[in-house]
Amino acid sequence: MAPLIDETTDFGARVASRLRDGVAVWLTTVSHSGAPLPRPVWFVWDGDETVTLHSMDGARVRNITENSRVTLNFDGDSRGGDVIVLSGTAAVDSAAPPADQDAPYVEKYADHITRIGMTPESFAARYSVPVRIRLTGLHGF
Repeated sequence: MAPLIDETTDFGARVASRLRDGVAVWLTTVSHSGAPLPRPVWFVWDGDETVTLHSMDGARVRNITENSRVTLNFDGDSRGGDVIVLSGTAAVDSAAPPADQDAPYVEKYADHITRIGMTPESFAARYSVPVRIRLTGLHGF
C-alpha cells in the first residue's frame, strides 16, 4: 500500500516539510451540535501516519470523544496556493506520556513554551490530555 504522504512528489515533500517543521496547524473538531470548531494547536508528526498533540481538557476533548473525525489544515500562501488539508481520526491516548515527558514534543516546543512564560511542567499540567490523530486522507495543491 502506498504511503499517505509520498515524499517523492513535490506536493508530498511539501506536506512532510510542514508536518516536520510547522509550529502550528489548525485542528478542526465537530461539536455536539455539528458546528466545526477550528483551533490552532502545536503538534508532532511521527514521520508516518500519526500526529500527537497535547490539549487542555475542555471542548476539544469532548468533541473528539463524541466524534473522532477531525481535519488538520495548514495556512496557505494567501494567494490560494500551498493548500494542505489532512483528515484523520483522533482519540485521547491515556497511555501516552504527558507533554513534559514527550521527548519529541519538548524538543520541538521548548523555546515556544518558555516564550509563553511556562515551563515544560506547567505546560503539561495545563495541556494535560494527550491526543493521537491517525491520518487517513490528504488533499491540497
